[in-house]
Amino acid sequence: MRNREEQPQGDADGAPGVSLSPPGGLLDVLAVGAVVLDERGRIVLWSPQAEQLFGYSAAEALGRYAAPLLVPDEHIELVLRLFDEVMREGKSWAGVFPIKCKDGKVRAFEFRNMRLHDDQHATYALGLVTDRAALREIERDLAFSTLLIQQSPMGVAVMDTDLRYVSVNPALTRLDGVSEEEHLGRTVRDVLPPGHVEQAETVLQRVLETGEPVIDHEVLGGAMPGGEGHAWSVSTYRLDDAGGQPLGLSVAVTDITERHQAAIQAEQARQRLSHLAEASVRIGTTLDLEQTARELAEITVPELADIAAVDVLDAAVRDQPFRLPEEETARFRALALATAYPTVAADAADPPGQVAHYSADRLVTRCVATGQPVAVPEVQEEDLRSIGRDEQAAGLLSRAGVHSYLAVPLIARGEVLGALDLKRTRNPKPFDHDDTILACELAGRAAVCIDNARLYRQQHNIALTLQRSMLPTPGPTSARLRLASRYQPAGAHSEIGGDWFDVLELEEERTALVVGDVMGSGVNAAATMGRLRTATQTLARLALTPADVLSHLDQITTGLDPYFATCLYAVYDPQHHRCHLASAGHLPPVLVPARGEPRLIELPVGTPLGIGGGEHGTVPVDLHPGDLLVLYTDGLVETRRDDIEDRLQVLLELLRPLAASGCSLEETCDRLLESLRSPENHDDVALLLMSPTE
Repeated sequence: MRNREEQPQGDADGAPGVSLSPPGGLLDVLAVGAVVLDERGRIVLWSPQAEQLFGYSAAEALGRYAAPLLVPDEHIELVLRLFDEVMREGKSWAGVFPIKCKDGKVRAFEFRNMRLHDDQHATYALGLVTDRAALREIERDLAFSTLLIQQSPMGVAVMDTDLRYVSVNPALTRLDGVSEEEHLGRTVRDVLPPGHVEQAETVLQRVLETGEPVIDHEVLGGAMPGGEGHAWSVSTYRLDDAGGQPLGLSVAVTDITERHQAAIQAEQARQRLSHLAEASVRIGTTLDLEQTARELAEITVPELADIAAVDVLDAAVRDQPFRLPEEETARFRALALATAYPTVAADAADPPGQVAHYSADRLVTRCVATGQPVAVPEVQEEDLRSIGRDEQAAGLLSRAGVHSYLAVPLIARGEVLGALDLKRTRNPKPFDHDDTILACELAGRAAVCIDNARLYRQQHNIALTLQRSMLPTPGPTSARLRLASRYQPAGAHSEIGGDWFDVLELEEERTALVVGDVMGSGVNAAATMGRLRTATQTLARLALTPADVLSHLDQITTGLDPYFATCLYAVYDPQHHRCHLASAGHLPPVLVPARGEPRLIELPVGTPLGIGGGEHGTVPVDLHPGDLLVLYTDGLVETRRDDIEDRLQVLLELLRPLAASGCSLEETCDRLLESLRSPENHDDVALLLMSPTE
């Protein structure tokens, strides 16, 4: 005999074929026995299951009268009457009846009795019997399963091995909107929308073939009522008989739309937090106003918008009152523009750096005037005229496919500085409430950085103006000296320092040269520099030695200011061609002889001014016509990467060919700054060159 896999499954015309199953099916579990009685009530057929149930073997039962063998005495009369009704009237009966078993115990069994005829017109009584307890257990399980499935909020379907629906519960008909009658006998191809058929059939066939369940498979979209945005969890199991052969499939469907939406919202919240964390790192990396605006625009593209622009009130940049009435035309300065991809919409925006007048009816103007977000989730053609600066810009935005718009104010310290302008083109979703919250968070964080950059720029300009106003513009103090000087502030994004130089005329045609560096930056450093310069000018008139001048400056400044300063003070005497120098913690000057190699002048370094108690020594140096004396602050040579000794050697090497080539002092200043300074220098520099003449 062939196994199941070898049995024919059906004829070519679709008729059912033979399918043999191994023992262990439902009938085997119930152990249904068969007993046949002849017209006199004798046992003429006794199945193995009857032997299993009652304990009598076929040899012990066949040929004997059933009533005295199996029926308790008190039920003999009843069983004879029932036997007579079956045999004479053809009545069938069913129910529970007590039976005497071979072990002497009386047990209740479930019976089904009916009359039979053979081809000789003989009459027989057939009794089908099973254990009452086993049958009741199966009935209870079946009733419980039926009730559970019918009342379950989960949609349940049973399919046969041809993947046709054979049973569905009411919940499934509600979920997929198809009645029970429209399910039964049909396949998923007949019931589900076309977009979900292929995937469903693949999953069902795989489970049927492998027996491995697919649990909690998520299905999205419009496969069931509710359309886009709904989600279902589908679990599929194979149903096997007791012999392990497939009977079909069980499919359980649960609507998990709320869970799915909650997961989406949680993921969106996580992404927003991640975006804000990234913005905290990327926005405000410098105190440059334009750079900060660019960082804000770039952090919003493409995660939040396809096109982003940052515009601020021009008055805010120029530190003027910038409160904007709602019906007033606004003067804006475009600071940044970012796009997710090349688009003509970029041409509709004002170029960064340009100042433009925005009319009161523009949405960005309204946003700044009210200090509130302005959103147009679904942009219409007429809205574009309020978004773009003019008709041409509106046409470009229309060509670019702008379909959603959002403007949020840049508010820092209670003042509206400008607006973040966002547009969507390729991103199909309109701006929603969550997008507005995220944009406001980004704009709020960036606004503080923009305001800091704005205030820093103002302070930077004030300090630079103050410092420049305190620096001299020296020319030759006598026919015996040639002078050149430069002051170069720190890089554009660094604070102004306290570097200074001075050239003072003294008695007897002597000249004092001063170069100093306040250790600090900003307005306070510039103010400290001014006080030191004034004190130096006063002390220079007292005909003190350079060392004494520095000692008095140290006493004056100690304890009066939290800043310290280095200083180099030199007095040149043209009558003796000699220069006396003293240093308070300053870098050594350079002497370039008319005939000879440049060298550093070794001086007692001394302590910086403001520390107190320091000693400073004076060193005389011969300085003849044609010689060059170079005084400078550390900003000329110091870098963050190189050793200071190496940088001083670079200075000497630069001076050697310059001196030999006969460059003027002005050209020498420019060459030194050009060669030694770079745009990212974070310190200012003062440079003073002096050369005696005949």
